[in-house]
Amino acid sequence: MPLLVEGRRVRLPQSAGDLVRAHPPLEERARLLRGQSVQQVGPQGLLYVQQRELAVTSPEDGSISILGSDDATTCHIVVLRHTGNGATCLTHCDGTDTKAEVPLIMNSIKSFSDHAQCGRLEVHLVGGFSDDRQLSQKLTHQLLSEFDRQEDDIHLVTLCVTELNDREENENHFPIIYGIAVNIKTAEIYRASFQDRGPEQELRAARALTGGPMISIYDAKTEQLRIGPYSWMPFPHVDFWLQQDDKQILEKHPVQNGYLSFWMDETTASERRAGCERRFCSTVLSTTDRLHETI
Repeated sequence: MPLLVEGRRVRLPQSAGDLVRAHPPLEERARLLRGQSVQQVGPQGLLYVQQRELAVTSPEDGSISILGSDDATTCHIVVLRHTGNGATCLTHCDGTDTKAEVPLIMNSIKSFSDHAQCGRLEVHLVGGFSDDRQLSQKLTHQLLSEFDRQEDDIHLVTLCVTELNDREENENHFPIIYGIAVNIKTAEIYRASFQDRGPEQELRAARALTGGPMISIYDAKTEQLRIGPYSWMPFPHVDFWLQQDDKQILEKHPVQNGYLSFWMDETTASERRAGCERRFCSTVLSTTDRLHETI
């Protein structure tokens, strides 16, 4: 069945900008979301979702009341919610395998919604910007197309992606919104940032860094975080990259150069190296002994 806005079929393919211009309520909701102040979300009741992870739960959950994710540049954060029983899924998509990931998102919600007598499926897409390589544009198109191919009616409620989430500074482009959170109890979606990205941040980041597929990380029935076994190869040439200066990293790093330049301007060289050491060494190399302990 089709992807719908205000009960009307979405015409695809078209850019995010053309889509919101054809559906003014989408444009207004994107404007309101961009205009929000960023809320700092604390760890209590929070389940943080990292890149290539999804988590789904319902208002009956006694441990989790907020799902959230941030650090999205070209990535998109997707929230899918069933209005009948409040089952909510949040995922952080990077375009690795959108065709396989959207059915995974759908099935996670439908496992809660099979017995729902009323309600509908609503989807919210946030993230990306006008990057030089058009990775955001490609991911936006992939997500819209794959949701449009699903069997169920899906109502597009929020679209704040790519050019709709872009700002320009000194001829460089940046996202406006990097992170969002959703309150499972109230269904409120808002701009957010997170100091606590756990639990087990390093272990989970190592799985994504080694190329693992999207996985569901939370068992709502037992209210437990679960990360399955995974394998990895040592990060190639990590010592070399830790020794490079800013120019070399800017020339070789796949992240948008303007965004990376901004990050470099805001941090000292020692801070960046410390961050790299935590990301690459602690995250990957020191995790080896713990992989065998993963459920």
